[in-house]
Amino acid sequence: MMSAIDAHIHLDMYDEESAKAIIAELEDSQVQALIAVSRHLDSCKATKQLKSLAPDHIFAAYGFHPEQELPTETQLEALIGWMSEHVSDMIAVGEIGLPYYTRHEVEEAGKPFDVAPYIQLLQRFLWQAAQWDKPVVLHAVYEDAEIVCDLLAKYGLKRAHFHWFKGSVETVERMIGAGYYISITPDVLYEEEIRTLVRSFPLELMMVETDGPWPFEGPFAGNETHPRMIHAVIEQIAELKGKTVQDTAAILLQNTYRFYQLS
Repeated sequence: MMSAIDAHIHLDMYDEESAKAIIAELEDSQVQALIAVSRHLDSCKATKQLKSLAPDHIFAAYGFHPEQELPTETQLEALIGWMSEHVSDMIAVGEIGLPYYTRHEVEEAGKPFDVAPYIQLLQRFLWQAAQWDKPVVLHAVYEDAEIVCDLLAKYGLKRAHFHWFKGSVETVERMIGAGYYISITPDVLYEEEIRTLVRSFPLELMMVETDGPWPFEGPFAGNETHPRMIHAVIEQIAELKGKTVQDTAAILLQNTYRFYQLS
């Protein structure tokens, strides 16, 4: 089992005992590092605190998750201000994006949903990322990904990481052409949509993630999501790509180092 990096985890969403256990078990789990993303200001502060427990192994991304109520202008300014003060220890801006699942839930209930304010919020973060010269970690799936691709081009952002991505063939081709990265979760072991994506997306533009503590099904049903699960993901990607596990693990690790400019 080769060493790997969990490229997307909500470490602050675990209870304190579980989070500390994950950190303590990284070496035994053959996990070199975690890219810990954030959801709002309090989440950013919690991620920063967790990073302090293992600064060489936890890399913090700060942002505002789109699948929640919009921040007030005061809340947004407080968050942006805090991120500006801590930009030196921020590996990326994230998690940011558009509220695909919330929008569909509201629309399926027969109610209107105005996505425009969320697009405006995303543009604010993309502009800031460009000013700070930071990559972005994106929650953008299906048709939302097309909007995000347009905005990335608008703000000249080249380093974009679409986590747990799903989308059309046309969007996949556009993302490949732009050199955007995706990360694959444990559902690649049982979701054909993700398996098809892995077959079509270049391995050189791929990373692995757990999105913990989000729970998984299949062989992971009933288990707390742990970074060690990425090794099963790597094995599955290797099988789908027709490569050895060793070569696949080395490429995925190199990709993550390159994208996040880890030393």
